[in-house]
Amino acid sequence: MKLGYHLGYWSAGPPPGALDAVKRAEELGFDSVWTAEGYGSDAFTPLAWWGASTSRIKLGTNIVQMSARTPTATAMSALTLDHLSGGRFVLGLGASGPQVVEGWYGQPYPKPLARTREYVDIVRKVVARQEPVTHDGEFFQLPLKGGTGLGKALKPTVHPLRTEIPIYLAAEGPKNVALAAEICDGWLPLFFSPKSDAFYRGALEEGFARPNARHTLDDFEVAASVPVLVHDDVEEAASWIKPSLALYIGGMGAKSVNFHHDVFARMGYADVADKVQELYLAGRKDEATAAIPTSLVEDTSLIGPVAKVREELARWEETVVTTLLLRGDADTLAKVAAALT
Repeated sequence: MKLGYHLGYWSAGPPPGALDAVKRAEELGFDSVWTAEGYGSDAFTPLAWWGASTSRIKLGTNIVQMSARTPTATAMSALTLDHLSGGRFVLGLGASGPQVVEGWYGQPYPKPLARTREYVDIVRKVVARQEPVTHDGEFFQLPLKGGTGLGKALKPTVHPLRTEIPIYLAAEGPKNVALAAEICDGWLPLFFSPKSDAFYRGALEEGFARPNARHTLDDFEVAASVPVLVHDDVEEAASWIKPSLALYIGGMGAKSVNFHHDVFARMGYADVADKVQELYLAGRKDEATAAIPTSLVEDTSLIGPVAKVREELARWEETVVTTLLLRGDADTLAKVAAALT
């Protein structure tokens, strides 16, 4: 199983020590480094800035939000960064949720799967540069219909370094996971658990079985963000992760539409997820955090002494996951890498 380093998105400002951690990840033999975006820092700029100090490690976005850019704009950034990195770029895309899509970007959210299919198709056409890009879809038209009538089908001026750039899709629901398997080169799960492996295998196999699917499970990448904390006290380690889980389960989305909440409900924690959401949305964040059992943390993380982490890693190695995406500073990465290898 490969290791990746996930920087995430910024909070109030640039994370201290990020460049040192990226360079350390490459020195440790990590396969990839990833950035993200929400509604603050973007994913491309930090990846290019910090990635310029590396030479081997893959550079990925986990994720670029599709509603933030037209498909051609995303393809332009992908082409550019792939050239600058010498062919090391991986484009991770995601639909986000209606609160961000409609509240921040001012874009419609309905039919995210159909929209994603069109988006990926256009990105691939731009990168391939085989002919002027045209698309007549429900969500995107190139050239635009109903405008001045002067729109012209174009090819990118930049010749691609690679005519195909790997595209991974962030997905949590079974239909979106199946779509990732059908049209993409990898899947970016969040809050994966070995106990959910059979469920996700089924969703992936559904996508692989569709006509014109690009891959099978044997050559498909699954890069999962997994908290790993090597610490003698399991409860203390869990306490560092619980606040983030409370945020995602309880507050990262509307009460009626929270995909993260649904993941834990499917995992067997429906009552816990409901309680956490109720407390969090009521402003009782500390109580929401306290309502999360350590078992839930252990199902989606690797925490505890080295021997425990190594023993539980065996469960992850039997799943569909091909890469563990870790977080932390340079010293943490070294410590965790030593425990996992």
